[in-house]
Amino acid sequence: MHYHFDFSFLYSSVGTLLDGLRVTLELAIAANVMGVVLGFLLCLIVMSRWAIVRWPAQLFIEFFRCTPALLQIVWFFYCIPMMVNVFVDPIVMGVLALGLNLTAFNAEAYRAGVQAVPKEHLDACVALGLKRRQRTLFVVLPQALRSAMPVLMTNGIGTLQQSALVAIVAVADLMYVGKSLATEAYRPLETFTIVALIYFALSFPIARLVHIIERRQDAAMQR
Repeated sequence: MHYHFDFSFLYSSVGTLLDGLRVTLELAIAANVMGVVLGFLLCLIVMSRWAIVRWPAQLFIEFFRCTPALLQIVWFFYCIPMMVNVFVDPIVMGVLALGLNLTAFNAEAYRAGVQAVPKEHLDACVALGLKRRQRTLFVVLPQALRSAMPVLMTNGIGTLQQSALVAIVAVADLMYVGKSLATEAYRPLETFTIVALIYFALSFPIARLVHIIERRQDAAMQR
C-alpha cells in the first residue's frame, strides 16, 4: 500500500489550528500557575504536625496521583455540574481538573525540596528571631523551589500533554480541532502528524531547559 501525503489542505485551516493552540496554551499556562502555587501550600499542609490537617491533604494527593487523568477530567465535566446544578465554562473546568491534578504532583516535588533544606538554615532562622511565615517565605520556599524546579517543569510538560485529554469532552483545544479536521478531510495521517509536531515544538525546548538546570544543579553539588 502506497500512501501519498498531502498537507496542502491544511493551509486553509491554519487559523483553526491556531485557535485550538490558543486554547491549549490557556489551559496549560493557567493549570501550571495553579499547580505551582497550590502545590506549595498543599506541601505545607501535608507536612503539618496536626494529623487532622495532614490526612485529608494526603488523601487528596493520593486520589489525584492514583486515578487516571482522563477519569478526573470526565468526572469534573459531568459530575460536578450534576452535583451543584451549576453550569461552569468548559475552559474553567478544564483548568480546574488539570490544575488540581498538577497540584498533587507538585506538592510531592515541593516536599522533597523542603526536606532538602539544610537544618542549619532553619536553626539560623530561629537564632535570628524570624517568624514562621518569614522563615517559610524567605528561606524555605526559595530553596525548595530551586531544588524542585526540574521536577516542576517536567510536571508542567506533562500537563501540557495531558491537556489534549479535554478533547474527549468537546473542549476546542488543539487535539479536538485536529480530530475534527482529520474527520472532515479524511486525512488523519497528515493532520495528527502536524498536531504531534506542534506539541513536540512546545515541549522540547522546556525539556532541554530542564536538562540544563539538572546539569547545573549536579555541578553545584559536586563543588
